[in-house]
Amino acid sequence: MNRGDDLYLAPIPKKLSLKEGAFDARGKRYIKLEAEDPQSLVAAAKKTGIGWEATASPGAPKDQVGLVIRLDKAADIPAEGYKLAIRPQVIEVAASTPAGAFYGACTLAQIVRQTADRRLQTADMRQSVPAAAHHAPRPESPISNPQSRTPNPQSPIPSLPCLSISDWPDFPARGVMLDISRDKVPTMETLYHLVDLLAEWKINQFQLYTEHTFAYLAHPRVWAKASPMTGEEIMALDAHCKSRFVELVPNQNSFGHIERWLKYDEYRPLAECPDGFDTPWGFIPTSLNPIDKKSVGFLAGLYDELLPHFSSRLFNVGCDETWELGQGKSKKTCERKGQGRVYLDFLLEIYRLVKERGRTMQFWGDIIMHHPELIPELPKDSIALEWGYEFDHQFAERGAKFAESGVPFYMCPGTSSWNSLAGRTENAIGNITGAARIGLQQGAIGILNTDWGDNGHWQPLPVSYLGYMVGAMASWNAKADVKETLAESLSIHAFGDCAGKMGKAFHDIGDIYRVFKKRTPNCTIPWQMLFRSLDDAAIVEGIEISEFEEMEHGLKDITYATIGEAMNSPDAAVVREEFEHLVRMLQLAAEVGKFRLGGPKPKKLADRAEELRKDHELIWLMRNRPGGLADSEAKLKIG
Repeated sequence: MNRGDDLYLAPIPKKLSLKEGAFDARGKRYIKLEAEDPQSLVAAAKKTGIGWEATASPGAPKDQVGLVIRLDKAADIPAEGYKLAIRPQVIEVAASTPAGAFYGACTLAQIVRQTADRRLQTADMRQSVPAAAHHAPRPESPISNPQSRTPNPQSPIPSLPCLSISDWPDFPARGVMLDISRDKVPTMETLYHLVDLLAEWKINQFQLYTEHTFAYLAHPRVWAKASPMTGEEIMALDAHCKSRFVELVPNQNSFGHIERWLKYDEYRPLAECPDGFDTPWGFIPTSLNPIDKKSVGFLAGLYDELLPHFSSRLFNVGCDETWELGQGKSKKTCERKGQGRVYLDFLLEIYRLVKERGRTMQFWGDIIMHHPELIPELPKDSIALEWGYEFDHQFAERGAKFAESGVPFYMCPGTSSWNSLAGRTENAIGNITGAARIGLQQGAIGILNTDWGDNGHWQPLPVSYLGYMVGAMASWNAKADVKETLAESLSIHAFGDCAGKMGKAFHDIGDIYRVFKKRTPNCTIPWQMLFRSLDDAAIVEGIEISEFEEMEHGLKDITYATIGEAMNSPDAAVVREEFEHLVRMLQLAAEVGKFRLGGPKPKKLADRAEELRKDHELIWLMRNRPGGLADSEAKLKIG
């Protein structure tokens, strides 16, 4: 590659112009840091992956300076924006903030990666290994060198295409939220690796959705079997994020989704319906009683333990899906004052707690949206989170209500990975890009891309990489066409596969759900075949055996197309295992689907279901802690 017209960059820059010539990167060079505080540019220098020595010395020989990273606070460059110029004599990155310089270095790193990796593939292609033969002994260390997402400085980088880029983000807040409560809690190694990926794609907020998986010292019973995040681990992750210009935002659901607490006798008196309520997750108590002052005291104690571990001044308090509100202890109060008013009063109590602790409250906007007349009463220094996960979600209608009331808000789409096994590629692209484009029109201040773990979090982590990348692309450059370069960019910058095979494989396997004409919001039919009871005849209504047969043919084509892939990402060995596990799950789902429709019963179904559980356990432990695994395995409904 020497012309630059086959570059794949994530996110896609606002302005890119190719120039004549190339920069010769051979020989010893220096990276010169030009700023009042050059230490603020060290992270950018390391990120480039070129491997040259960084210096702030004004006496550096001009003919030996190969890269200049310059911080000019007076420059006409938007905050977090940058200018990158690759010329025959020198490379220059200019920015007005250290974050902008880092993002310029990220773009340069992606250019370097493609140049180096493609030359290596041309000179010494790895030996092709059929996908079916990848069942080698499982790796002892799942992710080697997880903190390095830069290109290998030892790789030959003889030349880079001359070009100029001027780039800046559409949204000041570009976030990802990962569910660690249903049921996966990632290892620190996994979290570091994920943050490195997201930071390179210019994501600047990261949240860990928490119900019960922080190790509260005052509440050990709740998290005892969950392998939770400890305070020390949060502080270490916070520092790792901060060094990559990512803000680790605390997250603790504070109204609904408290079932992991309320199932215990010592917490059940705080419930709106202590004896249980008919929720989508069973007849259980899930919400706090909003008119009990003890609920406020309980939350105050949680916040006092949790928040000091985070440097962020934001705090997501959740407060979504309060199914029981007004159906139990608060029923009479809701009848007198109105359900919406009772909800808002409790939210304002939470807001007070958050303000007293020096934070800005984020909250899910679904409940207050049912009471639009109350939206103007929301604090104007809080942030509403408008969420929805289908390609046709009403972001425009709902976002307008927050915008008209002067309440700052994020658009919150999703990766479409949960309840799917393989993801929903087309839905994810439509949902995320739609949210970003509408949000840009309506004045949203951020995008928070959510990645949930409903029903046991059976989807492997790489299934979510596509959604993460779409979110990063759309929140940085909402008008760009992400479809055109997505699969190739995913291959190169998520999997280190410049042949383009693994990105396309995950893209295509995420579209396998589309062989079915029946629409199933928030899940896929293959997932339903394994995780909905065989006695539920309604599941197969509107589905045909031929569709499962088409699915099987599609899986064979996708699997065959991965033969000879050559990944060099730190987690490459794990990705191969996860992909094969994913294919086996989908293959069994197709056989079960045909059986539900009157076809032959899969041979040794019980044994295969047990094998699937064992594989799930092995795959799980490559990236995640053991807590939650038993709960996850119990969700499988076959065998």
